[in-house]
Amino acid sequence: MKSSDSTQLIADTPPEQRPREKALRFGLKSLSDAELLALVLGTGIKGKGVTALCQDILNSHDGHLSRIAATSPADFISRTKGIGPAKALCFLAGIELGIRAAADAVTETPLSSSQKAFDYIHRHLYNLDHEEFWVVCLKQNLTPASAFCASRGGVTSTVVDVKVIMRQALACPGCTALMLFHNHPSGNLRPSAQDDSLTTRITEAAQLLELRVLDHIIVGRNEYFSYHDEGKM
Repeated sequence: MKSSDSTQLIADTPPEQRPREKALRFGLKSLSDAELLALVLGTGIKGKGVTALCQDILNSHDGHLSRIAATSPADFISRTKGIGPAKALCFLAGIELGIRAAADAVTETPLSSSQKAFDYIHRHLYNLDHEEFWVVCLKQNLTPASAFCASRGGVTSTVVDVKVIMRQALACPGCTALMLFHNHPSGNLRPSAQDDSLTTRITEAAQLLELRVLDHIIVGRNEYFSYHDEGKM
């Protein structure tokens, strides 16, 4: 018996339109974003198949998976008719796993440039509506030993305790250097006087402990400001 429109399965669509069969035959990379999302979501809603529903979800986020990933579960549910909390959480969790997998792929890559460092930290700071300050502890070969959020604040600032950063850096096995990161929700990536002062204080404290501070990167949506690249380190 065929399932109703409200629970339409991928298997109910014509064979040539089934993402599952297409993936098995040609691999997951052959699928469109909407088809991949359809595999995660699994079922459509009344009057709309799952692939069409996922295309609608993509369209409502201007075609960007990253914008879906940045949506809170509550906002996603309110914007997506017919999807309840359980299915919404599974859907968003699938996207988050993809983001984390991409980040893991560069974990053993030396953060030897500002671009590589930005790529590494981007998932933590992308599209936040508040400031966060992150520190990455690096091994001698510049691969990350650990990463931690040192502070969460408001829209325009966050309070950072230098002692907390040094304590966690010293507790990280193999740490020889640090990279500093924080975001500017306003989109203005130029460092403030407070940013400059904090960078200096952390750098001086690290030197006393024989640790190097290699860069301080201010993160935006898809761009960044590097103290090192701009000659401010």
